[in-house]
Amino acid sequence: MADIARIQQELRAAGIDGWLFYDFHNRDGIAYRVLGLDSGAMATRRWFYWIPAEGEPAGLVSKVEADRLDALPGTKHRYLSWQELHAGLRSILGSARTVAMQFSPMANIPYVSVVDAGTIDLIRSFGYEVVSSADLVQTFEAVLDEVAYRSHAEAGLRVHAIKDEAFRLIGDAVSAGRDLTQYEVQQFIVRRFHEEGLTDDGDHPIVGSDEQQANPHFEPTPENSRPIRPGDRILIDLWARFARPGSIYYDITWCGYVGEDPPQEYVKIFDIVCKARDAALDLVRQRFAAGEPLHGWEVDDACRSVVWEAGYCDHFIHRTGHSIGESVHGNGVNIDNLETRDDRLLVPGICFSIEPGIYISGEMAVRTEIDVFITPSGSVEVVGPIQRELVLIGA
Repeated sequence: MADIARIQQELRAAGIDGWLFYDFHNRDGIAYRVLGLDSGAMATRRWFYWIPAEGEPAGLVSKVEADRLDALPGTKHRYLSWQELHAGLRSILGSARTVAMQFSPMANIPYVSVVDAGTIDLIRSFGYEVVSSADLVQTFEAVLDEVAYRSHAEAGLRVHAIKDEAFRLIGDAVSAGRDLTQYEVQQFIVRRFHEEGLTDDGDHPIVGSDEQQANPHFEPTPENSRPIRPGDRILIDLWARFARPGSIYYDITWCGYVGEDPPQEYVKIFDIVCKARDAALDLVRQRFAAGEPLHGWEVDDACRSVVWEAGYCDHFIHRTGHSIGESVHGNGVNIDNLETRDDRLLVPGICFSIEPGIYISGEMAVRTEIDVFITPSGSVEVVGPIQRELVLIGA
């Protein structure tokens, strides 16, 4: 059930007159999650639910599906014609001026831009200013409580152990002269997830060698995999959560080399991405220690500038990091000023990755990834070990 009092508290703190939820054909998963509604129920007609910063909420539903919002508190208005729908919206919004909805100006944050442009136009035509609900969504979907955070940290212990086992598996196979493919390593990790009570929800880990790593989302299969050999450069990106409701993902990437003497260029780009990762982490720590605001795009800039200054600007081809939640890519602020300009603030209670990479097409790649949690008191915590040196497999 929606926490109306808390939503109203957050609206007042943000200086927004109210939050207008809207859905048609179960399109807005955010609305269903925040309001605690069943997203699987029939929704063939438009519905709206208005939570003002002060006062009683109000719903607007079709007479065809008149009970659609009965689980929520407040008055209910019904419409039949489109003219009645328009009049009903004017009635429930009343004297409000600013109306939060699931959209993002200039599509800066597409993850919350789920209300169609026509509906935004409709609300604006009544004289209301529509503002983005992105920060509100982060508050209700990405800020972790203590139980959620503990599930993340405990999953991390298991994920790190399984990562170490995977590197040892490679080393043992190479030492024994036994064929072991990237796909077989991936399937070993998936099996170990299951044995430890973890799940990746069917989205399996990345295990790549040499030029395969240059595809940031390489998916090993029986067809595209080959035996791992001495001299191979290895990237393993794995993520999992406990297989129970409310659990939070843990997501890391580590790199290694099969042998004792990795190529100089490989070591060079590994050192660069580590410095870039640390520059991003340092900025987060500095700003929170000083009590100063920090946006997701700023952290991306701090990280990316290190890679660019090293001469690899064209080889860092994705954002620096992403929100982490019950989905591996959560609905909070992303560390991004490349794919999007994420202008949401980093706030206490959020979890996110920092994962710079350098990708040299047809040759090799390096990515290093850590999970960062900002505690309720504002301290910045890296959850789990940080990779400082390449894993030398079988050395």
